[in-house]
Amino acid sequence: MRSVIMSVEVNSVLKGKVTGIQSFGAFVALEGEDTQGLIHISEVSNTYVKDINDFLTVGQEVEVKVIKVDTEKNKISLSIRALMPDPEGRGKRESKGESRENNNGNAPRAPKRNAGGGRRRGVASPKIENTEEGYNVLGEKLREALKLDE
Repeated sequence: MRSVIMSVEVNSVLKGKVTGIQSFGAFVALEGEDTQGLIHISEVSNTYVKDINDFLTVGQEVEVKVIKVDTEKNKISLSIRALMPDPEGRGKRESKGESRENNNGNAPRAPKRNAGGGRRRGVASPKIENTEEGYNVLGEKLREALKLDE
């Protein structure tokens, strides 16, 4: 089995069939390969996945991107999310296994904190609605909250 896993390359896009579903992810038999990989629940969609059964079913054919191959543990990590545009329509999303470097080869910096070093005082945390456009709702609520503190 080790030689089959070695033939699967990171960043390759393959087709497969869902063979099993667990609360943490879905197992996929890879087409043209004599092996299977796992799509972790965080790699199923570019939106929040509470129940993987809402997105995948056993026997469903899927297109996946290989994001990690661990030959020592004989594990292949797969992603559907990596093949989707991000929720804001800026192109494809990066998966956890992919590099997040910017154009000059440096990793992106964390956002700067405000002068107080912590959370802005006097701004209540907005209640976020569970919608398909949850990312946009969050951004709007945060902008509204920040304007209150100006």
